[in-house]
Amino acid sequence: MAASHHLILLVLCLTAAAASAHNITAILDGRSEYTLYNSYLSETKVCDEINSRSSVTVLVLTNGAMSSLVANLSLADIKNALRLLTLLDYFDEKKLHSIGSSSQLTTSLYQTTGQAAGDMGHVNITDLRGGKVAFASAAPGAKFQSTYTKRVADFPSNLSVLEVSDPITFPGLFGAPSASSANLTDLLEKAGCKQFARLIVSSGVVKTYQAAMDKALTLFAPNDDAFKAKDLPDLSKLTSADLVALLQYHALPQYAPKASLKVASGRIPTLASTGAGKYDLTVSSSGDEVSLDTGVDKSRVASTVLDDPPMVILTVDSVLLPHVIFGGAPSPAPAPGPAADVPASAPAPEGSAPAPAPKAAGKKKKKKAKSPSHSPPAPPADSPDLAPADAPADDAADKVESKKNGAAAAAVSFAASVASVALVVAFLL
Repeated sequence: MAASHHLILLVLCLTAAAASAHNITAILDGRSEYTLYNSYLSETKVCDEINSRSSVTVLVLTNGAMSSLVANLSLADIKNALRLLTLLDYFDEKKLHSIGSSSQLTTSLYQTTGQAAGDMGHVNITDLRGGKVAFASAAPGAKFQSTYTKRVADFPSNLSVLEVSDPITFPGLFGAPSASSANLTDLLEKAGCKQFARLIVSSGVVKTYQAAMDKALTLFAPNDDAFKAKDLPDLSKLTSADLVALLQYHALPQYAPKASLKVASGRIPTLASTGAGKYDLTVSSSGDEVSLDTGVDKSRVASTVLDDPPMVILTVDSVLLPHVIFGGAPSPAPAPGPAADVPASAPAPEGSAPAPAPKAAGKKKKKKAKSPSHSPPAPPADSPDLAPADAPADDAADKVESKKNGAAAAAVSFAASVASVALVVAFLL
């Protein structure tokens, strides 16, 4: 009897692991009518937010509708538009038409960002006369301009992909703060990171950050409480070279918002990283929490100050202390480990050289972007991930889709399944 219970538990674990694995960009890959939509999912990293959800409906736009949407928007605004088109519940065609003459209010990804005023991040779904289903913002008096067109793909109870005629918008959705129009130090000071702002200005590292902002930059800013920690080493005793290296260690030469860090694993190069793997960070996550491991201590990614692709500013609750400086006498550099599964690093900003190997400074005790006035360029067409092949005919597409979706999710599903089996085996032992 006990063995049968264990077998049932094993099956349930494997089923849950397989059901939670999906890759929205792989699902849309090969469907030429959604090439532009898919490319912006990747460029804004909204794809990572979608893939981390277990029950979600993605409302996709054709190339024509997407072109009209992005014409005069910044990447930050486009990202919010894509989030509003992502519903945090499962709706297939049958469920949409079962709404009847009433309306249903559902939450979107945009509502979870904290940027939405009141319930403006919710979406109203209504079954109109003639069998049409329409979507609109929850804003009072919002018009139902977006209507359901057809099913694209679905994985029951997990992921539904539906085509709609137009985007969902409301007054105030666009016009998000941009890195190009904002003063970096002002943003940091308003976010409670005044000490960090003073250090990057006095050291000159702020110029390195500014040079990287239009290429790709992720900035980890310690809050002021982090500099008051009793076990924080005396930073005033650092040499100029060590201080520069420390501050460069708080930035990545790539765009990696929190949602992308959540699905990353392994070491990530920073602006201070060298070819020997020194000054790398290790990222790990548990649920919604993301931690950065320096080899000396860990720090939690707390909040998002600015998310304006290709730049993002995140606050952290402690100063990141690189092992090279604060870990005692440097030991031989280990062989480089697996790189974190986040976007490829952009080139280091011009004029910034790899941080020099500093002398040890003591051992720590244990214990943006584009302006809304012009259209952002679409991703290069020669990128294999962003230029899918022409879509097959409708009937054939469904068959091809099934095979490709299975292949796309196979690696993630297999890894999750192995982990589930390991848990069950441990339970049996």
